[in-house]
Amino acid sequence: MIGNTPLLAVHYRYRSSERVIYAKAEHLNLTGSIKDRMALHILHKAYDEGRIRPGDKIIEATSGNTGIAFSAIGRALGHDVTIFMPDWMSRERVALISSLGAQIVPVSKEQGGFLGSIRMTEELAAREAQTFLPCQFSNCANVEAHETTTGPELHRQLQTRGLSPAAFVAGVGTGGTIMGTGRYLRAHFPGVKLHPVEPAESPTLSTGCKVGHHRIQGVSDEFIPAIVELQSLDAVISVNDGDAILLAQKLAAQLGLAVGISSGANFIAALKAQNELGDDAVVATVFCDDNKKYLSTDLLREEPARDGYHSPEVELLHYETIGRL
Repeated sequence: MIGNTPLLAVHYRYRSSERVIYAKAEHLNLTGSIKDRMALHILHKAYDEGRIRPGDKIIEATSGNTGIAFSAIGRALGHDVTIFMPDWMSRERVALISSLGAQIVPVSKEQGGFLGSIRMTEELAAREAQTFLPCQFSNCANVEAHETTTGPELHRQLQTRGLSPAAFVAGVGTGGTIMGTGRYLRAHFPGVKLHPVEPAESPTLSTGCKVGHHRIQGVSDEFIPAIVELQSLDAVISVNDGDAILLAQKLAAQLGLAVGISSGANFIAALKAQNELGDDAVVATVFCDDNKKYLSTDLLREEPARDGYHSPEVELLHYETIGRL
């Protein structure tokens, strides 16, 4: 139920040119997001190393998907789970975490927002015995999850079509996806381009600190995570949040691919990478999660197209499924 997701070959037309972008269908994981891979791997490794024991409480700071993943997998393994989350995330995230039997602690901007959430997990763990902190932003097992699953799956699925990746792009929340998948791909395809993606309205990766506000939940929180090694990656690709929303809306309404806003951002970023590499370049990405967590956000509202957006020029044609292996 986690991993081994299909690869989608999404055929589209852009400025009269027909192209294909390849996207792992991560919205088909257990809780509807790619974060299930990381949560499962972190817990497996922690059990193997004796850092978590039956009955320990799992405590994590998250912008949503990771909290949902640890809530589901943690409860399945018999753990109590407490999630600290900024209070401006979508209400669906809060409802899902609560429905999975976890305790959720909302954190306001005045309490420190995302960085405050991380601090509070550490304070709670210091007060209570028998706790486990996954520490997704600094835990190398996050990277390993994608190096050992997402990357190899993508490689094998492209191989069934006789293809090699020219580029891989992914939005950076923790950075685990781009770092882990990228590490595997570069070991097998030294020339592959690895592009991290950030919102144009809040270019944390480019500036090194929190700047502005954006609507692509789950990426560009308030800092550059410790596991992100920008020097080993290629140029950061910026995507306007409105452009990402419009593309995600198109994927759902035109192809029936009900994915979230960050998936729209990844598609736009993959298109931009293809603009540099050529129409026939094999560019891969991930559809990070489903749209069910965003039904109360701007994803379901009319979004105006603006100058410089790419989505108005994208005509989605159809997609093929390169199935589970």
